Amino acid sequence: MITSTRLLLRALEPADAELLYRWENQMELWHVSNTLVPFSRYQIKKYIEQSSLDLYQTKQLRLMIDSLEGPAPESVGMIDLFDFDPFHNRAGVGIMIHKPRQKEGYAREALSLFLEYAFNHLGLQQIYCNIPQSNVPSIHLFEALDFNLVGIKREWLKTATGYEDERMYQKINPAKRGDQKI
Repeated sequence: MITSTRLLLRALEPADAELLYRWENQMELWHVSNTLVPFSRYQIKKYIEQSSLDLYQTKQLRLMIDSLEGPAPESVGMIDLFDFDPFHNRAGVGIMIHKPRQKEGYAREALSLFLEYAFNHLGLQQIYCNIPQSNVPSIHLFEALDFNLVGIKREWLKTATGYEDERMYQKINPAKRGDQKI
C-alpha cells in the first residue's frame, strides 16, 4: 500500500462509484479534465471495473486519496497517472482534492507519496503535468515539489471568456538524473 501516517493512496473500489459520480460531474472541474458532457452512473461503474486492468494495458492509473485522520478513512481526493509510456518511462499526473478538504496539505503529501511510487516502484524517468495559468494553487504545489516549467502553450484552453495559457511542468526522477551514457 502507498501510505503515510496521514494518507492512504488506494485502488478504486465499487463503493467509490457514487463519490466519483458526484466529483466527475462537477462542471467547475470540467475545464481541467477536458470533460464536455456529464458521466452516467453506468459509465462510472464500467470505469471502476476497468481500473483493475494492468497499467501497461490501460496506460492510466487512478488512485483514491484517503485521509486516515478520523475514526474511519475518508476519501478526500484522487490522483491520476495518465499517458503512461513504458518505452520512454514517462507519464502525466493530475490531482484533485475535494473542495471542502483543500488547503489542508493533502495535495502536497499525496503528490509526494505518488512521486515516490512512480519513480521508485514504476521506475519512471519523468513525470509531467499541465496546469491552466489561472490555477495558482496548483502551480505553487508542483513548483514546491521541484517540477520545472518547460513551456507555455499559448491560448491553449478555451474558457467562458476566451482562451487561457496552459503551463507544462516536468520532473525528472532525481535518482536517475545524469545516469545516461552518451
